[in-house]
Amino acid sequence: MSMIRAEHLTFSYGGDVPVFADVSFVIDTEWKLALVGRNGSGKTTLLKLLCGQESYAGSIDAPAHFVRFPCVIDDPRLPVKALLEAIAPAAQEWEVLRELSKLALDEEVLKRSYDTLSQGEQTKIQLAALFAQGECFPLIDEPTNHLDADSRALVAAYLKRKRGFILVCHDRSVLDECADHVMALSEEGIEICRGSYSAWQESVRCRQSEEEVRNAQLKKDIRRLRDASRQAMVWSDRVEASKRGAADKGYVGHKSAKMMKRAKGMEARCEEAIAEKCALLRHVDKMEELKISPLRYHGDVLIRLKDAAPVYDGYTVCAPLNAMIHQGERVFINGRNGCGKSSLLRSIMGEPIAHTGSISIASGLIISYVPQDTSFLRGRCKDRAKQLGIEESLFKALLRKMGFARAEFEKDMAGYSDGQKKKVLIAGSLCQQAHLYIWDEPLNYIDIGSRMQIETLIRQHMPTMLLVEHDRAFQEAIGGTLLQLESERRRIDNERS
Repeated sequence: MSMIRAEHLTFSYGGDVPVFADVSFVIDTEWKLALVGRNGSGKTTLLKLLCGQESYAGSIDAPAHFVRFPCVIDDPRLPVKALLEAIAPAAQEWEVLRELSKLALDEEVLKRSYDTLSQGEQTKIQLAALFAQGECFPLIDEPTNHLDADSRALVAAYLKRKRGFILVCHDRSVLDECADHVMALSEEGIEICRGSYSAWQESVRCRQSEEEVRNAQLKKDIRRLRDASRQAMVWSDRVEASKRGAADKGYVGHKSAKMMKRAKGMEARCEEAIAEKCALLRHVDKMEELKISPLRYHGDVLIRLKDAAPVYDGYTVCAPLNAMIHQGERVFINGRNGCGKSSLLRSIMGEPIAHTGSISIASGLIISYVPQDTSFLRGRCKDRAKQLGIEESLFKALLRKMGFARAEFEKDMAGYSDGQKKKVLIAGSLCQQAHLYIWDEPLNYIDIGSRMQIETLIRQHMPTMLLVEHDRAFQEAIGGTLLQLESERRRIDNERS
């Protein structure tokens, strides 16, 4: 057992507001530590600092050799075996094969080029390389993004069997499965506690409830003291006014001065007590409610799918799907990576993707779409609002509620983090009035707090939605229907596609 110690750690990007300001913490290298916080709180930055990838003030004392996931792949066209030799040179082949087997990948994958692998396969390859290196302390950043539900469960079970790592992940089910400690980053600083993510979250809820009650009493006391202070001044003013026209002005003047002194003393004591009470008030991180204004369609069935299956190179990628999307439903499309989920959504959106069967869209249906890809975002937030034809003030207000700082609005969106870009797409969709909201893996890179805000929004407003999203906790929170796509490669001969 050894400790990672950070003392008086301070860091900022280019003179901006510090990401960390004089923070200190101790981490045990035996811990399976979940690193959580809102987008922009400094999770990825902390991993960079531990690896020495950024200059900082303060000190980090670490006996461990840090290795980050994911690593940069310079040439994705390389065979996996050659790539593994490059990124994990200390690992023996048998050690790599051992880790691959635990991740349900066979030896055949070593012969393939990296760029032909699915997102799930690439994740597993990099995790195998990470844990085959022996004496290192893994820093794992967002391993579940773009993974289907089965792959997420497999990765969670794999990490549960490991010892000692820091994990940045926003999937609550995965965190509960494999983490035994939580490090939470917030405006208040750094908090470390033992136990699962859910246990920590419940303790936060209890603590915030207690603080809300305490704050309410303090605010009541402050109002009472201010009322008393104002009353004392009223008494003083009345006595002062009574001097005018009085027969014995000396006596009245003396009385007035005495009352004035008492009033001033009482006011000073009240103000001192108010200051003390205000100092006791605590910040309570309450998630603000988001807004959406869905439209109601005049009919019941919005989308009809009949024997629909995307086609690539003359082959289907899934079994034919027959389904209807009704008004008021929340429908999740589930399936393994590569089975055509995103392609199906894009076909519904009218993109020219070959498919079998038919896809029927209700006449005049207005759809709001959130794609997986965020790389196209350029310019400032006001440019995005103009592009979508939405109210700029509402758009920015929603982003503020999801943790955006005002300074971010003047920056080029191309420089945003992946989480910030996703929030831009989601906020834009929420500002659009639509009959149907189609979201393709909207929660990739989105922090847990924002996920919970979106869950609350959907439960309150019940918009009609068609989603691809593998976060189990999110699915359970909003409910809805599951459409399962089964992988099926079948040649299309003489069929209309």
